[in-house]
Amino acid sequence: MPITLNRRMLVGLCAATLAGVASADGGTVKLVVGFPAGGSADLLARAVSDKLATALGSTVIVENRPGGGSIIGVDHVAKAEGDGHTLLFATAAPFVINPYLNPRLPYEVADFAPVSKVATYSMVLAVSPRQPWRTMQEMVAYGKANPGALSYASAGNGTSNHLAGELLQSLTGLRMMHVPYRGNAPAMTDVIAGNVSMMFDMPATTLPHMQSGRIQLLGSTSTTRNPLVPDTPTIAEQGVAGFDVTSWFGVFVPKATPEPVVHRLSAAIGEVLNDPGLVAKLNAVGYEVASTTPAALAATIGEEGKVWSDVISQADIRLE
Repeated sequence: MPITLNRRMLVGLCAATLAGVASADGGTVKLVVGFPAGGSADLLARAVSDKLATALGSTVIVENRPGGGSIIGVDHVAKAEGDGHTLLFATAAPFVINPYLNPRLPYEVADFAPVSKVATYSMVLAVSPRQPWRTMQEMVAYGKANPGALSYASAGNGTSNHLAGELLQSLTGLRMMHVPYRGNAPAMTDVIAGNVSMMFDMPATTLPHMQSGRIQLLGSTSTTRNPLVPDTPTIAEQGVAGFDVTSWFGVFVPKATPEPVVHRLSAAIGEVLNDPGLVAKLNAVGYEVASTTPAALAATIGEEGKVWSDVISQADIRLE
């Protein structure tokens, strides 16, 4: 006997089938990271991948595709099949910073469907105890009284610590010299030596220097105090109104991925991030879990893109 499906039955069957692609079909899901193994993005992706495999009922592997400041990995996912088997694990930069720094990117933000945030993190402003100030107010006053005396280090042009310095200048009226390095480690070495006035960096990597007395912290970059350094006031609460540099890691899929698959993946990530053990593990190294809906992540990209495009335009920042 022939079986007749009405429209509602057909839509329901398709949705169930698509949801299965991203859940329990026994296939392998690749979580692509655009950075080398061992870095912060890679370690965070691996911390999530095992539990995500359980939530999806599939094998989840982390695939590192480094190069071009993550551009190679991002572009790989942009051109992948939208079947729920290739996911991008990325920082905010490819979506809210890079498009305004490099007009010749091989991908566009519109090539992706947002799935969920995974974690957020903030930075701290580190200075050498050799510097003649101990608070943000003293540093700003010193900089205004001594034009050209302040400088700040970064891991390179267009990096998050570079842009944080530009935002600080924009909001305070300071004029500081930007000193780019090839990575955070050599930059911090010169800050410790007093050769550069200051640097924005991750709390987890700055804490050992602070505990040894080689660095002091002037402030944290989010609107709430960082739990790793709760005694360090935020920059905003020290009088720099509007200063907020909070970045994040998130998961994306190619834009052709069906909506039921996107929402199934988002729900699975939310389930993973409710695990108390994982939450404690991430908190211990300065991350806060932050699962979101696809729509909320899309809204975040639009809002943050506007902020950073303005900062980049005003500072006339160009990639080398």
